[in-house]
Amino acid sequence: MSQENFLKPGTGIEPSEKRDVYRQLLLIAGPIMLTNFLQTLYNLTDTYFLGQLGRNEVSSPATSFNIIFLLILFSGGFSHAGRTLISQAKGRGDPERSDFYLGQLTGMMLLGGLIITPLIQIAIPAILRLIAVPEVIYAPTLGYLRVVLAGLPFMFLTFALQAAFQGMGDSMTPFIINMISVAVNILLDWLLIFGIGVFPAMAVAGAAWATFIARALNAILALAVLLFRDSGLQLKPENLRPDAKAYKLIIRIGLPASLGQSAAALGFTVLQGIINSFGTAVIAAFNVGSRIINLFMMPAMGLSQATSVMVGQKLGARRRDLAFLALRQASLTSLVFISISMTVTFFFGNSVTGFFVPDPQVIRWGAILFRLVSPSVVFFALFTVFNGAFQGSGDTRPVAVLNTMRLWGIRLPVAFLLVTVLGWGPEGIWIGMILSNLLTAMSALVLLLKRPWYAKLDPDDI
Repeated sequence: MSQENFLKPGTGIEPSEKRDVYRQLLLIAGPIMLTNFLQTLYNLTDTYFLGQLGRNEVSSPATSFNIIFLLILFSGGFSHAGRTLISQAKGRGDPERSDFYLGQLTGMMLLGGLIITPLIQIAIPAILRLIAVPEVIYAPTLGYLRVVLAGLPFMFLTFALQAAFQGMGDSMTPFIINMISVAVNILLDWLLIFGIGVFPAMAVAGAAWATFIARALNAILALAVLLFRDSGLQLKPENLRPDAKAYKLIIRIGLPASLGQSAAALGFTVLQGIINSFGTAVIAAFNVGSRIINLFMMPAMGLSQATSVMVGQKLGARRRDLAFLALRQASLTSLVFISISMTVTFFFGNSVTGFFVPDPQVIRWGAILFRLVSPSVVFFALFTVFNGAFQGSGDTRPVAVLNTMRLWGIRLPVAFLLVTVLGWGPEGIWIGMILSNLLTAMSALVLLLKRPWYAKLDPDDI
């Protein structure tokens, strides 16, 4: 079977199989989209609440975001690896192997969270100085990070369990759990930021504690569901014991993706330093813009994760043609969603920005950002779905290379050249975003067509 079937995967596939693949794709992607939407809804609510206090308050979580995002992406590579292994075992019809990789992934992620937490707490002040956080927001940003990052073990455990559920094709359970935790998070935000009733008004610190409590609740609920409900998975104590071969396989699949995504997140942190040099109005505009774009990227992110699951299961069942079909259908569906939403931000960017931060300077820079960047997000959405295919097959090196190239090879050099060398304003950063989104999407497409990514893992050797 030739790889050209990615573009024309219908040959030899029954019409009923096509319908089943699309139905399964949407059934998996739908709850994932809603889960991602809920998390972004919380982020937007957080931005809205703090934005009512002023640009300094909303800038603290904005500055913290890339540091937290770095850790999320690093751990995410390993949880994606676990999801790949569980999904391929599921496709092969081997529940014992699925349980085994559930235990290995859970143990590895929890151990990693316990090790990284004290190290990152020590490094936080130096990191904030390195990215030139303005003095006026240094103290609240430091306090915010101290609290939020104390919850890393809960966050890593949640990622592991959610990946396991999704690998089995169950994305509804993580959605329900996230719906509960996000509702708690938003309620606590309101109570602790503004000091409602008996609660003290804690401003930025209140947002941090709300996040910590909600993440702990998320992990506890996911663990409870796994232990006390028939989910098709069993967390057995003997499977928590580290297995050298399993750890090596998870690392082999997960490390390239983790390093690539972490390199990208580190690049975002460096980029934040350039953004910080323009003051709090640009910081706040970039924060709002990033949150809104992330909101509209939810369909692509959900479809990417669904593609990863579907590709894993179909390759595990030795149905490469159906894996290609899932990727094609996910790409086209994502293209429709993102084209509609980016049209809205292109024409109404000022209104969107003003809703969250009613500051004239913030609105001005937000409108410019949306007008320039919105068209390029269409390519980023496709790139995101393409990554799902690489991850589902276990071929994660392209993910690492492309994510690194996107920030360090394109966006940062362009931003540095235009802003630092040529003296452009923040528009130089937005131009870097445009070029990086376009070029990485085209590169990913070429690799999908030319590289045998679908043959990376032998299902019988997992």
